[in-house]
Formats: sequence, C-alpha cells, structure tokens
Amino acid sequence: MLQIGNAAPNFTLPDADMSIVKLADFKGKQNVVLYFYPKDDTPGCTLEAIEFSDLEDNLSKHDTVVLGISRDDCMSHADFRDKHGLAVRLLSDTETEACKKYGVWQEKEKEGVKKMGIVRSTFVIDKKGTIRHALYGVTAKGHAHEVFQLVKQLD
Repeated sequence: MLQIGNAAPNFTLPDADMSIVKLADFKGKQNVVLYFYPKDDTPGCTLEAIEFSDLEDNLSKHDTVVLGISRDDCMSHADFRDKHGLAVRLLSDTETEACKKYGVWQEKEKEGVKKMGIVRSTFVIDKKGTIRHALYGVTAKGHAHEVFQLVKQLD
C-alpha cells in the first residue's frame, strides 16, 4: 500500500467520454483527489460521487481536480454521470492497471465468499505529484467533506 510522501504512480486511462487522462498532465498545475470506488450506480458509490460533485467548485478554488476510478467501462461511466448529473471525471480501469498500482485491488470477503475487488480508497496528490494523504477502506457517506478539509490544508 502507498504511503504519505510516495510519488503518486502515473497512469493513463480513458474517461466517460473516451478522452485519455494522464495523471502526469496535472503535475505542476493542480492537486488531484483520486478516489477509487467499486461500481457505478450502486448506493454508496452514487452517494460518494454526488458528494464529490457537490464540492467541485470549492475544490477548484483550491486548484484541485477530482478523478474517480472504477473497473466499469466508459459507457457505464457516461450513463452513471448523466443519470446523476455528476461533475467529477470518471476514469475506466477495466484492466485494473491503476487499481493495482495504488494497492486498492484486494481480496474481499462477502457472505463467506472471497473474491478480488476494489477497496474504496482516496488519495490526495499535491501539485508536485506527491501523495499527501492515502486513505484505504473509507466509508462513502461524508467522505468527500473530510477530503475537502484535507485539501484546504495543502494551500
């Protein structure tokens, strides 16, 4: 798992509009809130995405962009974004490239069945590309507001 002070692993992934997003493109320009979530249009993931979207203006005042990543494809992300009016950019990691680099692709157990899945996690990355906060296994409700408080401390 990544630690505070680590360089944020780079990735290149498509967003909901199939535009290519590279983490390196934000270096020197903006802070990045990078959050990983299990699945589009599920209750917790929807709540988290809406909360981050509601804070987008406040976050942008602190030179911060929010990127959400799951294994859902671009079409699923577009439907999810449009259905809920989401403002955050959703990136598709169908091959678990970024999930593995960030250590969020882990074995999970539900009702006695073990399988691999995304552990809901968030990383606050500063303009230098350094991880300032690494939060694994977070709870969706209220999480975006907690992250906003951390972002305000970056200034």
